[in-house]
Amino acid sequence: MNKPAKPAPPPASPLQLEQALLLLAQSGRAPPPGDAGSPEWVQALIDGLVELSSRDALTGLANRRAFEMTLTREVDRVARSGESALLLVLDIDHFKRVNDGWGHAAGDEVIKAVAAALLECVRPMDLVARIGGEEFAIILPNCGVAFGEAVAERLRRRIEASPVTLGSRETIAVTISIGGAFAPQWVRSTPQLWLERADQQLYRAKAQGRNLVRLEPAAVPVVSAEEKQLLFDSFQLQDHE
Repeated sequence: MNKPAKPAPPPASPLQLEQALLLLAQSGRAPPPGDAGSPEWVQALIDGLVELSSRDALTGLANRRAFEMTLTREVDRVARSGESALLLVLDIDHFKRVNDGWGHAAGDEVIKAVAAALLECVRPMDLVARIGGEEFAIILPNCGVAFGEAVAERLRRRIEASPVTLGSRETIAVTISIGGAFAPQWVRSTPQLWLERADQQLYRAKAQGRNLVRLEPAAVPVVSAEEKQLLFDSFQLQDHE
């Protein structure tokens, strides 16, 4: 007995298209060019929504979702290729004082200024993301251990030398604390373990006075017990294939 054919999904309603266009407009994006409703126009609209879902609305940087996806891919790439990669996490120092003293609108201006400055200091291949209120992260593929400190210091000095000017011409001095960790080469790690390592160094920078860079002290990152177990499990899996 033949199974009844599944009904075709209903086409997108005008209300759904209006909502999609409203989302683009709220993010400051223009609607797609061309004939509204054409296949090319609909695809451009979908592409715009996909891009929007991976971007932080305030700064235009990659958001937490896009950061986590990229971090996962980079962990896998380093494990397979053995190339180095550096993860930096950073906080704006004493950001609560900015919100309390100048208001949240000024706080937003500080966040946007820091985001723009970070983008100016990295390569096109690097990913800069806003992963929290005043917290950012940068993934730097193919960044050797010998260059990590210099890269992070360049970021710190760039922010320190760029006070943020408000509409009233009043300026706010801004500094950042940076922590960093290199992904273990040739080792199957996880994004969570890599991020935890970088966070530990960020906490160290804050505890030691802020406006500092602190990277993992070892020239070659120590492999954690969890990573050793992941490596052991991968060998066992190969043996049974």
